[in-house]
Amino acid sequence: MPTENRLFDDLTRLAGGAFSSFSALKDETESRIIVQLERILSRMNLVRRDEFEAVRDMAIKAREESITLADRLNDLENSIATKNKVSRQSKGSQSKGNK
Repeated sequence: MPTENRLFDDLTRLAGGAFSSFSALKDETESRIIVQLERILSRMNLVRRDEFEAVRDMAIKAREESITLADRLNDLENSIATKNKVSRQSKGSQSKGNK
């Protein structure tokens, strides 16, 4: 019996050593994969999420300002067109009255 216990003890130690070796191998593999992915991503010139969000917010704001300015421009053009029309009508009625 003592030899069986000793055999089981040896097998347990062997399995524990193999398990810790596999765990270390897993950790090493993960770290190498992460390093490789970081190298690949850095070569791709990708932007970070926060940079993308900042530029997107600026584009949205610029678009809104552009729409506001276009509306103001249309209002001014309509105002000028109305004033010119009134001016032409008043000049036309004055020239008819002088005849």
